[in-house]
Amino acid sequence: MEQLKTIGRELAMGSQGGAWAGQSKEFLDLVKSIGEARSKAEEDRIILLEIETLRRRIAEPDVPRRRMKDYIIRLVYAEMLGHDASFGYIHAVKMTHDDSLALKRTGYLAVTLFLSDDHDLIILIINTIQKDLRSDNYLIVCAALTAACKLINEETIPAVLPQVVDLLAHPKEAVRKKAVMALHRFYQRSPSSVSHLISNFRKKLCDNDPGVMGASLYPLFDFITEDVNSYKDLVTSFVSVLKQVAERKLPKTYDYHQMPAPFIQIKLLKILALLGSGDKQTSGHIYNVLSDIFRKCETSSNIGNAVLYECICCVSSIYPNAKLMDSAIEATSKFLKSDSHNLKYMGIDSLGRLIKINPDIAEEHQLAVIDCLEDPDDTLKRKTFELLYKMTKSSNVEVIVDRMIDYMISINDNHYKTEIASRCVALAEQFAPSNQWFIQTMNKVFEHAGDLVNVRVAHNLMRLISEGFGEDDEGADSQLRSSAVDSYLRILGEPKLPSLFLQVICWVLGEYGTADGKYAVSYIIGKLCDVTEAHLCNDTVKAYAISAIMKICAFEIAAGRKVEMLPECQSFIDELSASHSTDLQQRAYELQALLSLDSQAVGSVLPLDASCEDIEVDKELSFLNNFVQQSIEMGANPYLPESEQLGMSGVSNFRSPYQQEASSHTLRFEAYELPKPSSIPVIPQASVLTQTRDLVPVPGTTYYRENNLGSKLPTGPEASSADVGIKLRLDGVQKKWGKPTYSSSSSGATSAEKTTNGIGAHQDGIRSQSRDTVYDSRRQQPEVSAEKQRLAASLFSSSASKTEKKPTSGQRMPKGSDANAEKSSVARSVSPGNSEVKTAAPDLLDFGEPVPISAPTIDPFKELEGLIGPAQAVIDNSITTSGVQAPDLMATLYMDTPPSGSRSSSSGLVSEGVYSTDKGSHTAKPTPAVKKGPNLQDALGKDATVRQVGVTPTGNNPNLFRDLLG
Repeated sequence: MEQLKTIGRELAMGSQGGAWAGQSKEFLDLVKSIGEARSKAEEDRIILLEIETLRRRIAEPDVPRRRMKDYIIRLVYAEMLGHDASFGYIHAVKMTHDDSLALKRTGYLAVTLFLSDDHDLIILIINTIQKDLRSDNYLIVCAALTAACKLINEETIPAVLPQVVDLLAHPKEAVRKKAVMALHRFYQRSPSSVSHLISNFRKKLCDNDPGVMGASLYPLFDFITEDVNSYKDLVTSFVSVLKQVAERKLPKTYDYHQMPAPFIQIKLLKILALLGSGDKQTSGHIYNVLSDIFRKCETSSNIGNAVLYECICCVSSIYPNAKLMDSAIEATSKFLKSDSHNLKYMGIDSLGRLIKINPDIAEEHQLAVIDCLEDPDDTLKRKTFELLYKMTKSSNVEVIVDRMIDYMISINDNHYKTEIASRCVALAEQFAPSNQWFIQTMNKVFEHAGDLVNVRVAHNLMRLISEGFGEDDEGADSQLRSSAVDSYLRILGEPKLPSLFLQVICWVLGEYGTADGKYAVSYIIGKLCDVTEAHLCNDTVKAYAISAIMKICAFEIAAGRKVEMLPECQSFIDELSASHSTDLQQRAYELQALLSLDSQAVGSVLPLDASCEDIEVDKELSFLNNFVQQSIEMGANPYLPESEQLGMSGVSNFRSPYQQEASSHTLRFEAYELPKPSSIPVIPQASVLTQTRDLVPVPGTTYYRENNLGSKLPTGPEASSADVGIKLRLDGVQKKWGKPTYSSSSSGATSAEKTTNGIGAHQDGIRSQSRDTVYDSRRQQPEVSAEKQRLAASLFSSSASKTEKKPTSGQRMPKGSDANAEKSSVARSVSPGNSEVKTAAPDLLDFGEPVPISAPTIDPFKELEGLIGPAQAVIDNSITTSGVQAPDLMATLYMDTPPSGSRSSSSGLVSEGVYSTDKGSHTAKPTPAVKKGPNLQDALGKDATVRQVGVTPTGNNPNLFRDLLG
């Protein structure tokens, strides 16, 4: 009968019977209707209708378990399409508690898709995962481990970590593999929680099951990335495993497209590349196995080419070897000769890695690189430009930069256009053959990249034009500036110039537009006015333009020539005089004032060609000494240095007379003044207020130092504020169920210095031989166009020297690293130890001596029963007025305050008391706390009443629990 039902169900489902067996017809109709939807709006309408149906049905009482499973799967489908199904989350959580394996796994699947690691419902999953990790059914254990990888966060890792560690020794290999994966996930979330388990990962590298061994490679790769030197001893193990895999010692089930365990090989090659980087001794152990892989690797499939590419990456990372370099070059040539764009991409990337070791390798594949540069595939073209950027030198910089600029003009991707522009600027600054070429190249970059260029590039260009060649050849400098002015006047006719480029143009025209007398003053000023008319909304360009006009006018007046202001320029000045921008107003008024001065004054204000002169800055402001002295004689307060201001205990109350007068008619929020001096020590209130948030004053006079627990500090007028009012210290206390609140010093071995692959220093170990078997494009392509040959000769010039040099001393290039480094401000906090208490004042909030609490050895109520009655007056250090004792304000504030939150019993913390930390330990030790009560007689009376009920503080009361629990 069951077989007939199955056959009927499969017939009803059609061709999808095997795939959808066991699913309801409603679910199949939902999938079918969504697949046939013709628009996103129709799909949303179907899903919303389905969600409303599920919301109604899932809330019905006594829903069958198999029906609930179908509802949960449909909710998962709705969530995957981007709709909210949060009303069903709790039902998925309940399904994880089911005893049925199918339902439990469905619940875990839904929960991992529904919830994130910080969801509020995660706390309901922890207990279920703990129980399932102890299950006898390994399938349930695997499901729990999979859910733990997704749901366990940093705070809940300690709850399941011991059980996951125990599962590393499980007899089932699938459980051990998933346990390794779970621990790796825990390390990614909280490295400190798994750092003590590194030895376990080392042991799993020798596991009998290849799957467990392969899973352990991923956490070990992360560990090696952090600290290479600590894992040098594993090189022989990794090489041995890789050799066994390459020799097909693993079962056939691990083969993929006839390649033995390719993913394990790739991960091992990445690990060996890290371990052998710059280490000749370590690299010597890797050479043989890499040669075997080059020889045996099958290149007929994509996965074989992936392993071969990873071998090339490993060869380019470890200490160079001539034989391996030959094999890597041969494999790279095969990639470049392929018709597949993906393999060409790998070939270009591999060539970029190998030329770091031997730059002459690229010359053998010059025509292949030209073909990739002209390929219509944009991704391949970008990768080729990256290769050209790495192989640029003085002999080919002009050709490469011109090709990069042409490509930058043809694309619309602003992100990549910015990257290309930055590369063009970097190459031009490093390998520019002449300053004229540098200026022309920068003009092209500014013109076509627009405001995507860094501002630093504009400043470097202006500095180069002003400094010139850096020698005494004034004629060459004048020619450079004249050519720059000519090019900028020609470029001004172009539409839509970027703002940054216009700023450079205005500055150059203002400095050197009329220097050689080639252009009239009115012509240059008219051009600047045209710039402002074309950019009415750009205040920065207007500011540069008005400054340029002012400099031109100043140079003419200083030379004794009369300046006739054009009507359009006068209207521009009038417009700026009434501008909303104060900066533009100031520049306009300065220009008007400058026009009324004589030639000698103007020459002193704006000297000719003074842009390169150093400006002397008087940091001490000595020219204000007379003014400061006069102000002090007239009653002004002297300036206090910042260090003295921070050392004042009452710095928050320091105000000038002007501030006091201004705030006399407003609400005052500053603290009250300190009381009159007294012999009783007090905690300065200003100092307490300036403490950080986790430092709170302890009521009472019994205080504890960090390094000398239990010793009282001196109390008296001679006690300084550094000895009083020490706070609750939680520096070494770790929260088990919350975010970490202590700053632990970073530990671990210091990573070794990463050396280069011996480039240059070990170049003599590489043989540069002619290879007839390597890719020879002239043989395969007998006819090559003359244009390609010229381009290849320009890019791969063999006559250029191997050692690259920057431009000659006669050329002065802009310095790219002259930007001022930002100085980070150091936050300073005021503590009681930074200032001395000059006048001791009474503490108005302290009305009693501290009463330390200690564990009673006998029943305390028997000792204190005689005290219930007339109580003696408690004499404290508080100040009483007219015989009336002041109320205990601190007791009123802090009495019956519930604890802020529960803590785990395993953490060893008590909710009350002061904690101190021993050096090098994170275990909190409780010290006696200070406790007050408003009235001792009332407190004893309450305790006596409680004791009559049967409650004692020294042990569990059986009568009470019998009454409570029945």
